[in-house]
Amino acid sequence: MCGIIGYIGKQKAAPILIEGLKRLEYRGYDSAGLALSEPSGLFVCKKTGRVEKLAQSMMGRSSGSTRGISHTRWATHGGVSDENAHPHLSSDGTFALTHNGVIENFGSIKKFLLSKGYTFQSQTDSEVLVNLIAYHYAKEPKDGDHNPFLEAVRRALFHVEGTYGIAVMCRDFPDQLVGARKGSPLILGVGKEEFLLASDVAALITHTQNVVYLKDNEIVSITPDSFHIANGTRENVSPIIDHIDWKIEDSEMGSYAHFMEKEIFEQPAALENSMRGRFSDDNSTANFGGLNLSAQELRQVDRILFCGCGTAWHACLIAEYLIERYARIPVEVEYASEFRYRNAPLDKNTLVFVISQSGETIDTLAALREAKRKGYRTMAIVNTVGSTIARESDGGIYQHIGPEIGVASTKAFTSQLLVSAMIALYLGRLRDMSFTDGRDFTEALKSLPELVSKTLELAPKIKKIASEYKDHADFLFLGRQSLFPIALEGALKLKEISYIHAEGYPAAEMKHGPIALISEDCPSVFLAPQDDMFHKVLGNMQEVKARGGKIIAIGSEEAEFPEDLPDHLLRIPECHPAVLPILATIPLQLLSYYIALEKGCDVDKPRNLAKSVTVE
Repeated sequence: MCGIIGYIGKQKAAPILIEGLKRLEYRGYDSAGLALSEPSGLFVCKKTGRVEKLAQSMMGRSSGSTRGISHTRWATHGGVSDENAHPHLSSDGTFALTHNGVIENFGSIKKFLLSKGYTFQSQTDSEVLVNLIAYHYAKEPKDGDHNPFLEAVRRALFHVEGTYGIAVMCRDFPDQLVGARKGSPLILGVGKEEFLLASDVAALITHTQNVVYLKDNEIVSITPDSFHIANGTRENVSPIIDHIDWKIEDSEMGSYAHFMEKEIFEQPAALENSMRGRFSDDNSTANFGGLNLSAQELRQVDRILFCGCGTAWHACLIAEYLIERYARIPVEVEYASEFRYRNAPLDKNTLVFVISQSGETIDTLAALREAKRKGYRTMAIVNTVGSTIARESDGGIYQHIGPEIGVASTKAFTSQLLVSAMIALYLGRLRDMSFTDGRDFTEALKSLPELVSKTLELAPKIKKIASEYKDHADFLFLGRQSLFPIALEGALKLKEISYIHAEGYPAAEMKHGPIALISEDCPSVFLAPQDDMFHKVLGNMQEVKARGGKIIAIGSEEAEFPEDLPDHLLRIPECHPAVLPILATIPLQLLSYYIALEKGCDVDKPRNLAKSVTVE
């Protein structure tokens, strides 16, 4: 979950590293640091807090170094302190290392290294790894044609259990960087007379759009003139250079106050991009080019399993409602973190979908690999081209929404819902959905950007509501059927960025326990469109009102509410049931955003969270 960037080229490294760290800060913001290769040896500077503190500490120091590595941390092993910040130096000062991941057997390795005289300044597993590299380097012969720096890294990683994305420098090899990955992303940027290593393309985009996505167990050696990739058994790897198709402006805030605000208001365009070119000429069904399954093979599917984590898990729940309703295929949903350890019985004709914005979520990746290991066909819904999940799945669908920087997912979530609806349409048309119903469904999906734009016009009204409710300590979010997962998502968003305790429930389940929480101090947010469940939800609202609870209702334009039942009413446009979850999500995103602003919270970098969860 940490951010790594390394540089080797002809420009001064420090400004490039700090700029890259600022673009990676959403991956971790407990501390930041850098290491530079200088004539006197390895210079290291690291500070707790945001990258800006590191930048300020470097302002008074001029360095002509053109080689360096840097890191922004999300703490795993060891608390937040200068000592635990990266990069870590080996105790003999020969190596500097930045690390993203978890070394599971660091305790036994540390005990061994202590017996060999190595010392430690931190509580991190990463410092253990850099000293293990130093240990193997000391044993390597320093003559002949082989590279003792590269070989020491390779030998050290052979003894490591866990996950890592690393960038390493050696005092004795100032013109070389070494990187390696296993379970944690690492990308090589190929520029003009310069190379970069990073855990995310956002850190590379100002310098190059040509990248190589390293695979697990690959090690890359970089000099100012070239790079070489091999696997753990020293076999050479022929690199595949991909081109990033988005611009630096896509990852900047522009005129918005926060990335989250920008990404909320980008949703009409993001949804348009997710749909573009994906409908049949007769507008009766969806088309996907990357599923790698024929229509005949898809008709043989008896059951579908969806796996995801956090917000993506909520998208999986929506996919369950949509596919079962419109394609009549049984769907199960699992937390990816649970499925990887369960011996879940699956039918032989089960198709497995995983959802991950980054394509690097470690639990989701492990669930994908477990499904593949057992012989199931796997599909992925991801936003990041070239990501590990995208590469390892049998097929899948890219969201094409551009980078999402805000830690709390917004446009990625609604795009996942859209793609799920398109899958439901596609599978439904392969089975028993009529041509006419398919045309209606397609028309509803195509109308989404306009409907979302109209829903976003509620922002000023929601901002006023937020100022009234910012001091409440508890919230309930309630919905029925396909809006129950949206209630869960609304509660999660509020928790993530405002630190207010919130719970999501099916509206009818409130009276089976949560109703005990109802009071003037615990407002309820009801999702209540004019549908078959509308009058049932009205009854649940009456139960809250009878107990003195405040009600914020999100209803459709034609919904008729009894006078004075909701304390606040937000109306979203009338729409097809398949796109209703997307429209209902927008007010909840805005409510969470404005409440967090009212409370003075750091919206884009909420405490204890990071964007891409690449550690277990």
